[in-house]
Amino acid sequence: MTDIAAPVDRRALVDHYLTEIGLYAKQLCPEAKVEMLTTSYEGEDGHVRMFLPAPLPDEEIAGLEDKLAEKSTEILLSMGLSILVGVFEPEESK
Repeated sequence: MTDIAAPVDRRALVDHYLTEIGLYAKQLCPEAKVEMLTTSYEGEDGHVRMFLPAPLPDEEIAGLEDKLAEKSTEILLSMGLSILVGVFEPEESK
């Protein structure tokens, strides 16, 4: 018996957990735009990007990053999936 999931099964797991983290991000900041990507640059399984609608204090951004990273780490430890998360501030108006 092997511990490696078949590609189709692994893709379904990645999609499931990307969605889980994406929904969690929307719970944390409903106004944010959230992207879920399966792009891999260095072997990770996916990315969740949260784009804030307005600037927030650094402490609040750090809190969002910590909560999303904790969720990502739980998934890594329980399922072996590496899903990277990021919180991005809005671009300044020119």
